[in-house]
Amino acid sequence: MKAVAAVFARRPECVKRLFFEPETGRGAGEFCKLLAREKRVYRQVPEDELERIAGTVHHGGIVAITEREIAEEITPEEIADWSRAKRGIVVLDRVGNPHNLGAIVRTAAFFGAPAVIYGVSRDQVLPGESAYRVAEGAMEYVDVRPVRGLPNFLRAIRPQYQTAGAALQGQPLDRISVGSRAGTSRPFALVLGNEEHGLGGPVLAACEHRILIPGTGAIESLNVSAAAAILMHWFFGRD
Repeated sequence: MKAVAAVFARRPECVKRLFFEPETGRGAGEFCKLLAREKRVYRQVPEDELERIAGTVHHGGIVAITEREIAEEITPEEIADWSRAKRGIVVLDRVGNPHNLGAIVRTAAFFGAPAVIYGVSRDQVLPGESAYRVAEGAMEYVDVRPVRGLPNFLRAIRPQYQTAGAALQGQPLDRISVGSRAGTSRPFALVLGNEEHGLGGPVLAACEHRILIPGTGAIESLNVSAAAAILMHWFFGRD
């Protein structure tokens, strides 16, 4: 319900059809009124049909069919605006699990990051039903946008951002100055890599910092969405 509610709150014009179970429909009255005014389809359906429409059993009792424009690449002007506002951003290199993408976007919204930027790659998952569901509405508050040539992009934004790549060979977090202690006005761009292989060599080489979340060593690394939450709290949620 949260993801659907966020769509109606932020971009109701993109909702083309709405389907819901009887129980969930009791809370969908305002959505239905809006769709009725626009002469769009909304309908109560049994659970098995809703599962078929959603393509999953994890639909939360309501499914909105939306139509969105293809995401455009991030522009230098947007990067400059976010940097001036001291807003950290997140950059993804071949994150392949849609649940991880959704969780990262949700955390980005929680900490006020304006964008999650992903490198164009066949190994990078794109925003879809699963990611939207896991994000629980955060996709409406964060720009999830592509960029081509990720290493070149990271080098290009250095005048505006400190680029920090998560790596097993990185510096522990407490050795990197953040906020007013950093001695620079540039906010951070956190760069996170593939679930199995981490950051690609050219991407890591393009990062200004290599950062490590220290642990006991019993487990080599965290899930990328868990690492993203810790890093965003450290770099975006502190001064």
